[in-house]
Amino acid sequence: MKRAISVGSLEGRGVIELENASLLNPSSFPKKDASFGEEDSPIDHEYRNFSQDVIKIKMLSSIKLVILSTKINLLLPFGPMAILVDKLFHSHGWVFLFSLLGIIPLAERLGYTTEQLAFFTGPAVGGLLYATFGNATELIISIHALKSGLVRLVQQSLLGSILSNLLLVLGSALFAGGLVFHKKEQLFNHADANVDFGLLLMAVMGLLFPAILHATQTESEYGTSQLSLSRFTSCIMLVAYASYVVFQLKIQKNLELSVHEDKNFNEDASNDAETPEISMWESMIWISILTGGISILSEYLVNTIEGASKQFQMPVSFLSVILLPAVGNAAEHVGSVMFAIKDKLDISLGVAVGSSIQISMFVIPFCVVVGWTIECPMDLNFKPFETTSLFMSVIIVAFMLQNGTSNYFKGIVLILCYLIVSASFFEHIDPMLVEDNPSTAGP
Repeated sequence: MKRAISVGSLEGRGVIELENASLLNPSSFPKKDASFGEEDSPIDHEYRNFSQDVIKIKMLSSIKLVILSTKINLLLPFGPMAILVDKLFHSHGWVFLFSLLGIIPLAERLGYTTEQLAFFTGPAVGGLLYATFGNATELIISIHALKSGLVRLVQQSLLGSILSNLLLVLGSALFAGGLVFHKKEQLFNHADANVDFGLLLMAVMGLLFPAILHATQTESEYGTSQLSLSRFTSCIMLVAYASYVVFQLKIQKNLELSVHEDKNFNEDASNDAETPEISMWESMIWISILTGGISILSEYLVNTIEGASKQFQMPVSFLSVILLPAVGNAAEHVGSVMFAIKDKLDISLGVAVGSSIQISMFVIPFCVVVGWTIECPMDLNFKPFETTSLFMSVIIVAFMLQNGTSNYFKGIVLILCYLIVSASFFEHIDPMLVEDNPSTAGP
């Protein structure tokens, strides 16, 4: 049986030479156990050296693709700089800023390696993995904040991530795709969008009732009823999200079966099929390394946010809702825009809106459950101002996409809406933060 190895490559020539040598040289047969005192044959020694060279070449190639292939990795040195500044100068403002900049390339590369892993898992599982690891930054930051008892930081950063995905990321994608295809309107699956926004409205309902219950002072037990309702609602939301994932996987499986039945489609698709740039094991190793790096910098980020608020004279709510999500959504932002430019608007919507669904229906309820286990009073009472911002954003995006078409003007409207939200949070004073520490509430 012939091996599919390129003769022109270094590895191919080496393997062919070794195979020819093994066929012609009797000493290349399987050697006896080393306990008999026989030394390795020259061909065995050469094969081991060759294997080591192949591993080194593979490692260098992987590092070149993941670390050196994009200009955004020029921000990587800011991560070690944040740790160094914290150890030497204890400047919370600069540590926060450097940690923020250092997380950006790690989040973007995490999205890239997850996309590479999706080649080996299939489109359905791959899309779920992309959304999950795309939100890994927010989840890691939230868990570190919960351990420190910073419930409001968790609530505001997760809310900001939803707003960023719905308005900024989706708006940028619609705007970029509309500019490239300005002579026509881009189309997407209207039925899938309706299901997604129905789930987002369910998330808004889950956040709205605890806020209203507390604001109207109609709790049966003041201060504890909203927490009990939040924990019960979180369990319901997790069940709903699990059902949504199963539904999506089943729909995707049916679509794959119908595609396989269409031979002409398969022939055309095979010509345009993309191939992975790194192997499955390399993807998994890089995902572990990048997740660990994000976890380390997230701890510095959380520990210095209040000091950064004082030093930069910015409200903590603005840093939590606007700046932190901008870093966490780096992978989604780049991916969504690139898919829109390629006229793959369904995938672009799936990244932006799907990420919002996962945060609202999985990450937020999961944080409530985590807080429950570690005795941290994390609840779904995001306060009236924040909940209203989310409700209006969901309604605006749903109206913009109700007819199944998109253009650059709709993208501009969503981006401008995000600017209004950003300005509102810059002027907003969180009463909870004022009670705890008046100096960190605003400038």
